[in-house]
Amino acid sequence: MTTAANDDSLAQILLEGSGALLAYAAVGLLLFIVGFYMTDLATPGRLITVIREHRNPNATLLATASTVGVGLIVSVSIYASHGDLLEGLSRTLVFGGVGIIAMTVATQIFDRVVGISIKQLADDAEDKLEPAAILLAVANLMIGVVTAVATY
Repeated sequence: MTTAANDDSLAQILLEGSGALLAYAAVGLLLFIVGFYMTDLATPGRLITVIREHRNPNATLLATASTVGVGLIVSVSIYASHGDLLEGLSRTLVFGGVGIIAMTVATQIFDRVVGISIKQLADDAEDKLEPAAILLAVANLMIGVVTAVATY
């Protein structure tokens, strides 16, 4: 049999947990949007147009990899806060922002140093998935993983 104290405790936990969930979701969504637009800056043309209208699989893969990378950073930042909401939100916002910058810089470095042209990948007239896009996507994912682990 449950007592009123246990019911109040459970209700309080659920209320606070739901509030924390909404706060993390808002910060995560903000970071996903910022990450998308940072990928857009690194990609010639309007990224959403290249994805939606041109149906370019290379641009889609790069945007998807960046989003997953940001998701990893957000998830580990939340986990590393050990239940402290303010710390978790701060870690998520700061480390998520740093991760997005790192992924954007890596994309530019691959473009200039390694010779993987983001412009060519995004403007692929044949609309076929290129191995270079896969390599760049994995690099973005791994930067997300490294940043996520560094937050812990």
